Amino acid sequence: MSYFSLRHISKDYAFQTAIQDFTLELEKGEMVAIVGESGSGKSSLLRIAAGLLEQTSGEVWLNEAQILNPAQKLVAGYDEIKLIHQDYQLFPSVSVEENINRPLLHFDPQYRKERINRLLSQFGLIQYKERLPRQLSGGQQQKVAIAQALAVEPEVLLLDEPFSHLDAIQKRKLILELKELLQELGCTVIFVTHDLDDALRLTDSVVILQKGKIVQKGNSRELCEHPKSRYVARLFSSINLIPDRFNSYIRPSDVKLRSKGGLLGHVVDKRFLVHYNTLMVRLKNGGDIWEIDDPARKYEIGDRVHLHFDEEKVLLLKQ
Repeated sequence: MSYFSLRHISKDYAFQTAIQDFTLELEKGEMVAIVGESGSGKSSLLRIAAGLLEQTSGEVWLNEAQILNPAQKLVAGYDEIKLIHQDYQLFPSVSVEENINRPLLHFDPQYRKERINRLLSQFGLIQYKERLPRQLSGGQQQKVAIAQALAVEPEVLLLDEPFSHLDAIQKRKLILELKELLQELGCTVIFVTHDLDDALRLTDSVVILQKGKIVQKGNSRELCEHPKSRYVARLFSSINLIPDRFNSYIRPSDVKLRSKGGLLGHVVDKRFLVHYNTLMVRLKNGGDIWEIDDPARKYEIGDRVHLHFDEEKVLLLKQ
């Protein structure tokens, strides 16, 4: 039996099904990212996993004990499972130290003091402990929210789009710090996001959710090289439909620019990116526009180009 299990979870609302027969098994200390677009059921799933929302069917288990939902338990939720919201939910009128202390008010004073100091140190918040949340950056506020959740030493941490309010620089830094810390603590983690890049910075174990249903799971290489649908493929990059070949696609990075042969087209747009130029190429055959990587930064708008690709790189995808 797995350490933390969501078994055949479904959730129906009045006019829609949010989650369909979702099953996920995690071992102790495992980190999994669930990636899906807005409205795919991610937040409902986490609330069910935390015992904060009643499911229509299915069960949640932690270490051989069933997690009861609000209809089955007088006070909803568990100290063993903590949910981190994207809007932080900090107490605005008390300090960082007092925010972290809130879950520990009924604990032994000496333990409480040691626990708060340890968390302040681990999250690099010692110099900010007297500040109010509004005096912190978004990244620092998120650290306080996570430290607050970890105060009671939960077994499972559920992260609901925790980096959505942060800019790119803050986000990359916080994810790397958090990954190292969670690995050190041995927490079991489910992280939901619409951003695949965020997911892969935290863990290489990914579940793809679409309209409340698992459509594929695996590591980044498996999902990128062997996507089962256009939805999964497009999470990694754009894909180009090959003319006259039903459901056959090629990624921009797998197209080679040559001096002759292949598919003929001309460059209609060019954008400078960090590692390469990206070209928009209109094909002579059919007039479709392909996106192509130009790592040599050789081609300009108006140039004629010949496009080649290896058959082994072709993706055969369902809708």
